[in-house]
Amino acid sequence: MNTTNLARFLGWFSIGLGAMEILGGRTLARRLGMTGRTGLFRAYGVREVANGVAILANPTSAPLLWARVGGDALDIATLAGTPSYGPAERRNAKIALAAVLGVTFLDILCAVRLKEEGEQPPRGLPRYWS
Repeated sequence: MNTTNLARFLGWFSIGLGAMEILGGRTLARRLGMTGRTGLFRAYGVREVANGVAILANPTSAPLLWARVGGDALDIATLAGTPSYGPAERRNAKIALAAVLGVTFLDILCAVRLKEEGEQPPRGLPRYWS
C-alpha cells in the first residue's frame, strides 16, 4: 500500500470513528465506564471527522497526519487516565486502548513517510485540481 492510499484510508477511518463517537457517544462512554463523559466523546468525534475530511482533501500533507497523532495522544490519555469501575468496563477500556495504540502506529508511520516524500500534489487528479 502506498503512503497516499494509507493516508486516504486513515482519513476515511477517522470520519467513520468520529461519526461513531458523535452518534454513539453515550453508549461508548457507558461501555468504557465513563458515564457523564458523553460530551467529551462527541467533541472527540467532531475532531476526528474534521481531521478526516482535511486528510481526504490533501492526503499528501504530513502535518494533517501529525494532527491525528496528537488526537490519538488525547484519546490515550483519556482512556488511561479515567478509572473504569467494573470488570467489563476495564476490559473494554483495555481493548480500546490497544486499538488506539495500533492506529497511532499507522498514523506515525504514514506521517513519517509523507514527510520523507515531501509534500507533492496528489497523483491521478486532473491538473486543475492540483
